[in-house]
Amino acid sequence: MRPRTREDATAPIRGHLSRPALGQAAPVTAQRSRDIQAFGTIAADSVKDLNQILADTMTLRDLYKKHHWQAAGETSYQLHRLFDKHFGEQVKLIDDIAERIQRLGGLSIAMAADVAETTRVPRPPRGREEAPVQLSRLLEAHEIVIREIRQAAETAADHGDDGTNDLLVSGVLRTNELQVWFLAEHLVDIPVVRAD
Repeated sequence: MRPRTREDATAPIRGHLSRPALGQAAPVTAQRSRDIQAFGTIAADSVKDLNQILADTMTLRDLYKKHHWQAAGETSYQLHRLFDKHFGEQVKLIDDIAERIQRLGGLSIAMAADVAETTRVPRPPRGREEAPVQLSRLLEAHEIVIREIRQAAETAADHGDDGTNDLLVSGVLRTNELQVWFLAEHLVDIPVVRAD
């Protein structure tokens, strides 16, 4: 092998990952192994469950944005910010769920009409609701989603779909439970300014 020269460091790399540039780590390519999950063996149940959770999570996301825009009253600033924070977290979950569906060989629902047909979260009225009603509506939506997550995680575990189980328990469930805690604290009936 000839010694590396200054020109080697600036020369274009020939071919896809054929050799690393000077000073860069070389990837190990062309690896093969046995399938750790045969295509289509577990996807049907997981994809169906994940699409339901996806539809309901997309509806919950939109409910957060609706209430974010329509927050009113003494705590409107705090709720406006909280709802927007939760909205952003739901957006991340939606992407994670949809990508998991795709990795399993399924197709994730994506369009509003499909979500509306699929969701189990009740549609809110178009008008503005009082803050306690907004909070209650969000908690009820979370209850629906959490119930589905737990059922789907159990099914995934029973079928050996550890990736889906991990996503649902470690990501989706934990995020929803934390959001429920923050929402529920706003409905505790204690004085805002003076203690009894």
